[in-house]
Amino acid sequence: MCGITGFISKQSEKDKEKVIKKMADRIKHRGPDGEGYYVDSYIALGHRRLSIIDIKGGSQPMYSTDKKLVVIFNGEIYNYKELKEELKDYKFQSKSDTEVLLAGYKKWGKNLPKHLRGMFAFAIYDIDNKEVFIARDHFGIKPLYYYQNNGTFMFASEIKSFLEHPDFDKVLNEDIIPGYMTFSFTPTTETFFKGVKRLDAGCSLTYKDEHIEIERYYKLDFEIHKEDYDDTVTKIEDAMKDSVEHHMIADVEVGSFLSGGVDSNYLVTLAHPDKTYTVGYQEERYSEIDNAKDLANKLGIKNVAHKITKEEYFKAIDKVLYHMDEPTSDPAIVSLYFVSQLAAKDVKVVLSGEGSDEFFGGYNTYLDGNNKASRIYNKIPYFLRHGLACALKHTGPFRGRNFLVRRGLPLEDYYVGINRVYDDSEIKKYYKLPIKLTNKEITSSVYDDYKGESDLVKMQAIDINYWLVKDILHKGDRMTMANSLESRVPFTDRCVFSIASTLPLEYKVTPQATKVALRDAAKKVIPNDAYSRKKLGFPVPVRDWMRDDDVYNDIKNEFEKPIANKYFNTKRLIKLLDDHKNRKHDNYRKVWNIYIFLKWYDRFFVKES
Repeated sequence: MCGITGFISKQSEKDKEKVIKKMADRIKHRGPDGEGYYVDSYIALGHRRLSIIDIKGGSQPMYSTDKKLVVIFNGEIYNYKELKEELKDYKFQSKSDTEVLLAGYKKWGKNLPKHLRGMFAFAIYDIDNKEVFIARDHFGIKPLYYYQNNGTFMFASEIKSFLEHPDFDKVLNEDIIPGYMTFSFTPTTETFFKGVKRLDAGCSLTYKDEHIEIERYYKLDFEIHKEDYDDTVTKIEDAMKDSVEHHMIADVEVGSFLSGGVDSNYLVTLAHPDKTYTVGYQEERYSEIDNAKDLANKLGIKNVAHKITKEEYFKAIDKVLYHMDEPTSDPAIVSLYFVSQLAAKDVKVVLSGEGSDEFFGGYNTYLDGNNKASRIYNKIPYFLRHGLACALKHTGPFRGRNFLVRRGLPLEDYYVGINRVYDDSEIKKYYKLPIKLTNKEITSSVYDDYKGESDLVKMQAIDINYWLVKDILHKGDRMTMANSLESRVPFTDRCVFSIASTLPLEYKVTPQATKVALRDAAKKVIPNDAYSRKKLGFPVPVRDWMRDDDVYNDIKNEFEKPIANKYFNTKRLIKLLDDHKNRKHDNYRKVWNIYIFLKWYDRFFVKES
């Protein structure tokens, strides 16, 4: 795992050398084991290395045998050994997976990413043709951003690297705020820094003669068909064993995160690492430590656990937001920071369970429209359901409201993912500025891609493209890398998805359970009852802490600052906070969403200045 950065400009080579060093130093946490640079009259490339494979021979930038190509790479190519067999004509000079990119680019050109199995963001510079080819992995496990201004093109693993370049103008992108209020993260290709864009998952970018060309090399395809259930469970079992085996390839020790849920229990049982890591809280219902230790004891492996205090949690927020680059109001991010910190004391690589819910049906929303209540309500004529839904969209929350809205509207009109914070009418109530980009406009491209598919497929496509890529995997990369730790996600794998994408609804969710077929595959090997436990995620006591005077006063203080008043109706925000404290309504997600944005703004636009 590493950090990459680079830029193309008309600066002198001497000036380029100074700037690229500063840009790479900004992301030193991604690679404290080494650094390397390539600079010529056209380009500057920087690399920070966390040594995992071919520790002695895998330094970067790396050159092709004819010295005509230069590559900088962040990630792991899990099928690099198989690819080396396929690329026998190339004279490999190292044992690293990085060199496969150079050999593959020579043979396949821009089709290279289609041959890769892994997590990656890399840039290959063709010295003779003055052309740069950049690619990001199929599911967006590794990040990549780019920016163009004043004749300069730059790219990096993290946005903060751009802060060191003299041609970077740090300007808040206000248009993103309403989308963030709904999704709880940045749901667009554009970011909170004006002009900075993320390269989407499954895409490549070619830069030549000041022109940017973006191509999509991978699209999620769902070809659902029903096979014998037991045969399907066996296929899942085989795919997971194969994926874990490939994700364990390393020249250093591999540990694993471990919670009380089926996903991490399944991975740990298959991988059987020597060490596992868990965090929880003093509040018993927010801790899965006992369940994690139960599995570790049954497997005879070590589990290291830590209970996070309220004081530790809030003290870490500023650092967490710095490493995230953009505001993300998922409270579990801080938990992930601490469990990464814990693991980094012992190992350089951990396994983690991201992707299972989105691929195999871990959310009850996937049953929407197929459960008993929906089937009964759907007997009411659509025009009546639709009229009621349209009316209820403009009312306040009450028990059953969301169900009535969903069952009276097309999926495209309301579904933006499993974790919506503010709906459209609420944004207009709390946000002061004009809304330039609606939620429906944000999700329209994905819905267009899956027009004619079932609602289940559409929901999965939305959740993978937004929630998984832009929140789950994003925070996983940033919080592990903040601690110079590599996270590997065996569920989020091309070969695993090729099985998961064929499953019919009833193999994913039933009124009794989620991830039905996956749980049965896990049941065959897990030595406890984790396969049957309900999903908890990363539970955090923020909802309770918000009622404590110290936290309440801290949030209220943020809501009363001038920057809050510029963008939000602060009187209404404070009422949200007061109603939550007084237990009139559970508003913690709405309150936390705005609080985190304000803390992030302070970190990058006040302290950073």
